[in-house]
Amino acid sequence: MKILEVKNLSKNFGGLKAVDSLDLSMEEGQILSLIGPNGAGKSTVFNCIAGVYAPSSGDIYFSGGRVTSEKPWNLCRKGLGRTFQIVKPFASKTVLYNVMVGSFATTERRSEAEEKALKVLESLHLENKKDAKAGNLTIADRKRLEIARALATNPRLLLLDEVMAGLRPTEVDEMVEIIRGLRKSGITVFVIEHIMRAIMALSDWIVVIHFGRKIAEGTPAEIASNENVIKAYLGEEYVVS
Repeated sequence: MKILEVKNLSKNFGGLKAVDSLDLSMEEGQILSLIGPNGAGKSTVFNCIAGVYAPSSGDIYFSGGRVTSEKPWNLCRKGLGRTFQIVKPFASKTVLYNVMVGSFATTERRSEAEEKALKVLESLHLENKKDAKAGNLTIADRKRLEIARALATNPRLLLLDEVMAGLRPTEVDEMVEIIRGLRKSGITVFVIEHIMRAIMALSDWIVVIHFGRKIAEGTPAEIASNENVIKAYLGEEYVVS
């Protein structure tokens, strides 16, 4: 069953066409990655899907219903969660408080919000830092906290925008395992990322965009051997012989 369909999506900012006639779709339970050079339009795609930007043209369908230009909070309640490329927790508040904010998307009861937040923190191995101030966390733990806040909204589809940026290699490996665990728990995952070894290890399917247009899509092996993708983005080290 398709959980997400993007049809002929375009987004213009004045004379700049940031996304140009993009088509993509996701099956429920899939890990799909969107890659491309800086400025290719990846985060703009996420922002259109998540309701931050209204598309200039095209349609977006989530769980079979048309959600083009719906507000982010309505999409959140329908089960579409997301993280942000620049992590901005409530720095002076505790880790638990930050995750409870996400929990209130689906409950009005503080006790339920706290219970859900604690379960999410446990799943991401952050329970021992629940009383720490978010501003005191390492970058790796801030990235986990960003995911925790999104998970607390109880998403069916989770958009992850560069959650591995700035992490050390061992931390990247840990994040890869976290994302695999999300899929095992029944969450469909849509990833934007520049760390290609993680993308190649994680993805069922990869879509590549350049200057807002899709230039290729396929399995990791197919993308790694695609001449257009190698020239535009990957470089010769990803050539598959």
